[in-house]
Amino acid sequence: MTEAHRDLAPPPPLAKGALRVTPLGGLGAIGRNMTLFEYDGKLLIVDCGVLFPDVDQPGVDLILPDYTSILDRLDDVQAVVLTHGHEDHIGAVPYLLAHKPDIPLIGSQFTLALVEAKLAERRMQPYSLTVREGQSERLGPFELEFFAVNHSIPDALAVAIKTPAGTALHTGDFKMDQLPLDGRLTDLRGFARLGTEGVDLLLSDSTGAEIPGFVTPEREIGPVLDRIFDQARGRIIVASFASHVHRVQQVFDAAAAHGRKIALIGRSMVRNMGIARDLGLLRIAPGLIVGLDEATTLPHDEIVFMSTGSQGEPMSALGRMANGDHRHITIESGDTIVLASSLIPGNETAVYGVINQLSRAGATVIHKDVAKVHVSGHAAAGELLYLLNILKPRNVMPVHGEWRHLRAHASLAIESGVPADHVVLCEDGDVVDLVDGKASVVGHVKSGYIYVDGLAVGDVSESLLTERRILGDGGFIAATVVVDSVNGKVVGGPTVSAKGFSGDPAVFDAVLPIVTDALDRAAQEGITDPHQLQQIVRRTVGRWVNEKYRRRPMIVPTVVEV
Repeated sequence: MTEAHRDLAPPPPLAKGALRVTPLGGLGAIGRNMTLFEYDGKLLIVDCGVLFPDVDQPGVDLILPDYTSILDRLDDVQAVVLTHGHEDHIGAVPYLLAHKPDIPLIGSQFTLALVEAKLAERRMQPYSLTVREGQSERLGPFELEFFAVNHSIPDALAVAIKTPAGTALHTGDFKMDQLPLDGRLTDLRGFARLGTEGVDLLLSDSTGAEIPGFVTPEREIGPVLDRIFDQARGRIIVASFASHVHRVQQVFDAAAAHGRKIALIGRSMVRNMGIARDLGLLRIAPGLIVGLDEATTLPHDEIVFMSTGSQGEPMSALGRMANGDHRHITIESGDTIVLASSLIPGNETAVYGVINQLSRAGATVIHKDVAKVHVSGHAAAGELLYLLNILKPRNVMPVHGEWRHLRAHASLAIESGVPADHVVLCEDGDVVDLVDGKASVVGHVKSGYIYVDGLAVGDVSESLLTERRILGDGGFIAATVVVDSVNGKVVGGPTVSAKGFSGDPAVFDAVLPIVTDALDRAAQEGITDPHQLQQIVRRTVGRWVNEKYRRRPMIVPTVVEV
């Protein structure tokens, strides 16, 4: 098994006749999926998504893939192929197109509709090419063939990338639901044919690799929702991903069967369901949908609110309801809340916090731990083995997953008969070359996190996040002192103030003479440089705070010369 190494050198020039594959996101975390393919000087990008921040990244809105290594080569990019419409696969497209708006986008009808709606909000009109399963397209040296795959969003595709160096298959996110709600099966016949032709490199979804067996069919959710609706006596609020059309359809069907109206809450939910309806992917009974104003006037046993916020996002519709600051809905005793989604790793604390807040308000909260209200959209171990046995790939590169998922998938590949030295475990930025039928890591390109903070992209560094974490953990202390510009002696102060440290204004009285003494000693030693004096103040206050309180706040010293 080929392992990734952080100390890899930059890759050598691509050898003639070789295919280069560079994951720029999606390995080691669930999100910001982006993979770069290169052949004969031309580039092809598969997916361009975002990662949502966790509690260790305060103030960050989104995290983008690091595509700085190709910013000077955007003219070589033939297209961005989008496997499906989830944010972790399409969310970073507007930020990439901000550098070159005419990069072609290729994807299914629903995927491109979601992307184009997102771009329209930024007044961007991309060049896009709609494809469907069974279709082939040639882009420069890349011949692409698209395959239907089943996932928790309609119109998902896998893509085979054929070059003279060999064929790579990128599955995107997929599972093998044998009874899909839309009747659209993962194309195992097509995969079998491709396997017969030969797959030189398989890049496959790893998220479910630790889970044995096969994923439960989506159809089993319908009866569970029906029972919940039958038992509920008050309002029902269902939270789901705004892209999970199949789950929303099941909620619509349950509402219609129990004589309830539906109100959509959340801008993305309204937008996405409108797109799905227009494309014929969502069936809505006449009169089922009502506006939010009308919904709030209906009897509680006649309404269902379909909301965003299943991941505990504080600014989502459900998050604002839980906090008691939603403009239209206040949670009451008798309400039934259904969280119809899985937990994205890293969101557990936020989600359970929302569950507790809703429960405290008197609501009955139903989630995947207590009822089968969600099934995964990612293939479990049995399905991954099934695919490996159908394709018989010469090389396997697990993608889309945390490290535990990638390793589990690598083990499955070896168990299925792929030689261990043909299974490539990578991290973001590792460069893999396919040469003469063998894939191997040949170098590494910079691939860190690009943070979006408000309108700023890339301005937030790791050191700045460290400072924010310190502020959040220990608070802020400002120490100001006035010194003589000639001899460095203290002539005013010091004064110490704090935020987020203590509510007692006299807490720092004891450290003031200690700071004065330290500065007087420095003056006697001839130290008059303001920067050096600032460091003395910082060290003195920091040492005192640590010894007395065992805390490490941010300390900002200011030395004023007169």
